[in-house]
Amino acid sequence: MTLLKNPSHPGEVLALFYLEPLGMSAPALAKRLGVPRTRIERLVKGETSVSVDTAMRLSKFFGNTAEFWMNLQRACDLARARETLDLSGIEPLAAA
Repeated sequence: MTLLKNPSHPGEVLALFYLEPLGMSAPALAKRLGVPRTRIERLVKGETSVSVDTAMRLSKFFGNTAEFWMNLQRACDLARARETLDLSGIEPLAAA
């Protein structure tokens, strides 16, 4: 199994594959989703994670699933954790 080393942040996916092709701004999307403008602006900049609430709103608007958005976030979070967490002090459980 191959793991992605640098998966895309959900905000990057949102900007590149959804907003740019539609010619839609982050504030315009925020208005359509009924959320604060800063929520989508910060998401697109990669400054914040996609929340369950936002994932559900994006999925309803774009016709995909909340799982799509949450899985993007999960992959990004795991990649970041693999780069930053020091797990060297944890001994694996030995098989009996």
